[in-house]
Amino acid sequence: MPSTPEEWLAVANDFYTKWNFPNCVGAMDGKHVVLQAPMNSGSEFYNYKGTFSIVLFAVVDADYNFQFIDVGVQGRISDGGVFRHTSFHQKLVSNGLNLPANRPLPGKNSPVPFVFVGDEAFPLTNRIMKPFSGVHNRGTPKRNFNYRLSRARRVVENVFGISSAVFRVLRKPMLLEPEKATIVTSCVAFLDNFLRRNSASRNIYTPQGTFDQEGPDGNVILGNWRQEDDPQNAFMQLRVMPRRAAEAVQQIRNEFLDFFVDNHI
Repeated sequence: MPSTPEEWLAVANDFYTKWNFPNCVGAMDGKHVVLQAPMNSGSEFYNYKGTFSIVLFAVVDADYNFQFIDVGVQGRISDGGVFRHTSFHQKLVSNGLNLPANRPLPGKNSPVPFVFVGDEAFPLTNRIMKPFSGVHNRGTPKRNFNYRLSRARRVVENVFGISSAVFRVLRKPMLLEPEKATIVTSCVAFLDNFLRRNSASRNIYTPQGTFDQEGPDGNVILGNWRQEDDPQNAFMQLRVMPRRAAEAVQQIRNEFLDFFVDNHI
């Protein structure tokens, strides 16, 4: 994970260049990794779907690499509490990530924080941007914001999907105890990064057409990994946990919304 403001700025530059989302330093998501019933665990790993699981939380950069992972939170913990149990959350709320100082969005005057993008399962905070809830008409500012956020967040969805499509151990419930399953899941993330960052294996591991792409009309061309039969069979999405954000936090999101209204990319 980046450790200096300069390294975070390089990540933000990639997100703006590739996904047109400024001041973004990562896309994050979490998945339940399904297990067989662990021995003598009672309900400790029993999740809302009636299966057993540990949780993989990840932050991904604009080039489909894991920046941070946290694996092993018990499936019984409410999905609203999963994120709070990660070391990433602790560093985020304590300003321990060494993120760059707030700066205005391009062409704007009001400084805003550098943020991570997530889906509806995460809280809206001064450091986390999530979509506006509900259905919004085509051409409206909120729909435009949600579209732009979805483009940036899609990288983490692709990383999870490709990992489970290639590493078949993630395609079905793991027949391992939670401690071993945590090690295996962590190894998958490390191997994914190695294969993506190694010039000799990068195009073999993720050849052209692997990732979702956008066609000239703006429609999404689905990546090859989605053609697999149920490629995320052993992954379960975190549930949406409705929350009311503070007015100041909503204002930060509105700054991004205004930027996207002024910049139709």
